[in-house]
Amino acid sequence: MESLLGFFGLPGWMVYISLTAIKIAIVLLPLILAVAYFTYAERKIIGFIQNRVGPQRVGWRGVLQPFADVIKMLLKEVIVPANANWLLFLLAPVLSLLTAFAAWAVIPFDPSFVIADIDAGLLYVLAVTSLGVYGVILAGWASNSKYAFLGAMRSAAQIVAYEIAMGFALVGVLMAGGSLNMGQIVEAQAGVSISRWFVWPLLPLFVVYFISGVAETNRAPFDVAEGESEIVAGFHVEYGGIAFGLFFLAEYANMILITALTSVLFMGGWLSPFAGVPGLAGTFLAEPHFAWLAMKMAFFGFCFLWFRATFPRYRYDQIMRLGWKVFIPVTIVWSAVEGVMVVAQVGPWSA
Repeated sequence: MESLLGFFGLPGWMVYISLTAIKIAIVLLPLILAVAYFTYAERKIIGFIQNRVGPQRVGWRGVLQPFADVIKMLLKEVIVPANANWLLFLLAPVLSLLTAFAAWAVIPFDPSFVIADIDAGLLYVLAVTSLGVYGVILAGWASNSKYAFLGAMRSAAQIVAYEIAMGFALVGVLMAGGSLNMGQIVEAQAGVSISRWFVWPLLPLFVVYFISGVAETNRAPFDVAEGESEIVAGFHVEYGGIAFGLFFLAEYANMILITALTSVLFMGGWLSPFAGVPGLAGTFLAEPHFAWLAMKMAFFGFCFLWFRATFPRYRYDQIMRLGWKVFIPVTIVWSAVEGVMVVAQVGPWSA
């Protein structure tokens, strides 16, 4: 692609910008489609678990339902409440969506494709994902509604609590991988089959990270900020139409991001679980490629939906207690244990 753009006599900086724009389009367009069909999969899977059919009216077995939902949201009016700060009210969903998409810039999809292969990729993910809370706070405050504001405060406190636990969990990944570069973290897990994947030596951190990811995205059973059956609808109670749709899109984009990060940081990313297995060398099953990452992401995505269909909602005090008094101490203790193992070169770091 670079040689093709250079053929037209474009200067180097323009070639770089064009290549980056093409990479962004290659990532974002399938991501938006994946978000749309994640909602369809959610309704179908939860329907199956609850012995229902799920959507089946629009298209064959309801496969066009996501497009019908988008059209419905586009046709609805966006009503700004009286005395609301209209600029911040409209900026909040855009900010939430931008932070959800921006983190994908450093996610490596296979050994040769990543939008920005930077050495501080893990730090970039932490920085960008922490900005999402501002969209929540702005939405609650700018709505000029006490219900939206209370929901925003709940949600922000929950996000901050579990973000700290996720950050400490990533310290363990940094020590294990020896790099902040996302691609190098995946390469550090290469070995025979699944023996060197970080999920084994960092099992407590893996559990904390994924469950904290569920809590940070305000998904069941941690969805007290928008528990429709109890407290109206959380921080986006005053939103409708495409403005609400952007929050909806950001939530599901964040869910898919958590599945990608969990797969890359703990489950070997694009690496095959059959790598190095005798008799499979050189075959499709043993080769590293994007299909393995996609399957791991699909599994964790199913876990999100399974949790929603299975577990009852936590009380707010239980959620905060779990984050502050259980997850954060566990990550600190295990990071200290891992540090001792790294220095002493025992366990997985003995080689």
